[in-house]
Amino acid sequence: MEQNRHIRLGHGSGGKLTHDLVTGLFLKYFDNEILAQQGDSGLFSLYPEDASGSTTETAGNGMPAATRQTHSPTGRMAMSTDAYVVDPIFFPGGNIGSLAISGTVNDLAVTGADPRYLTAAFILEEGFSIDQLEEIVSEMARVAKEAGVRIIAGDTKVVNKGKCDKVFITTAGVGFLEDRLAHIAGGERVRPGDRILINGYAGDHGIAILGERESLTFRSPVLSDADCLNGLIRDITQNHDVHFMRDATRGGVATVLAELAALSKRPGAHKMGISVDETAIPVREEVRGICEVFGYDPLYMANEGKVVAVVPGDQTDAVLERMRRHPLGKDAAIIGTVVEDHPGKVVLQTEIGGRRMLDMLAGEQLPRIC
Repeated sequence: MEQNRHIRLGHGSGGKLTHDLVTGLFLKYFDNEILAQQGDSGLFSLYPEDASGSTTETAGNGMPAATRQTHSPTGRMAMSTDAYVVDPIFFPGGNIGSLAISGTVNDLAVTGADPRYLTAAFILEEGFSIDQLEEIVSEMARVAKEAGVRIIAGDTKVVNKGKCDKVFITTAGVGFLEDRLAHIAGGERVRPGDRILINGYAGDHGIAILGERESLTFRSPVLSDADCLNGLIRDITQNHDVHFMRDATRGGVATVLAELAALSKRPGAHKMGISVDETAIPVREEVRGICEVFGYDPLYMANEGKVVAVVPGDQTDAVLERMRRHPLGKDAAIIGTVVEDHPGKVVLQTEIGGRRMLDMLAGEQLPRIC
């Protein structure tokens, strides 16, 4: 049978189909040593090393303008880009604008970078309300200011009515990266005995979007967790050793854990598996209940304000305590351990005492979630 050669909604899920599309198509043509890292951001040096171990900056005419040492705090950078097509554009806890800022800030922060500058491009549908656009843009400005980042460039395009669903936003961001944190995105320091933490409840964003689409009512409102995590992450990385971080967006916590286990498949990597305790993963009762009704798994539901962090076992309690002192980490929990058993796989110890494998999200649970 001929292979399906058409894009499906699942290709945007952040799960296995997305992974196959990236590795089988985009990396095939765009491949380079930076993109091959496949982190949430691309890490690069502004000043390539010369033979002396220093770095040379060139002026606009190509002549050397200045020489810097490679340990310059501004020499190593992170860059990320993301597109936002969430439906609906306004939802409990935020809107497409606040989501666009926090999503890009978080993609930079989880690589250990300090986010500084963003760009924003808007594709607008003819007839879209300027009042609604102003609400979106004002929220973007507020969230960016609170996160300590500036929007320094952008673009606007308008398409005919019916050729776009109200508004799509693309943001890109850059941040500075200290040399001592450059390993976080790649996870090459992850070892058996490390512990895995999350900074709070899983699945809130996905259920907030679903609830708005389906006009669901909750005993307690479920709000999107979309928020900028750079302050929380800075607290952790400036005071503790961190071996790996990733934000659990599309594909949820389970997909991040599967990606973490897959690190052991790299040439020369330590062989390791992941053991996770289902009862330790914070999930609201409202989220769990709605997932049961719709046949979803909360571990695969999208989040927009959750970081999964891997830290050395002897620092676990200290990192957990520091997380819980931050407003965005007050419900943090230890959810699993890096183990020597079942290398390359994630095993979930279930609430009823059984075991099941967790893999990347297959297909699409909920399209247009971000």
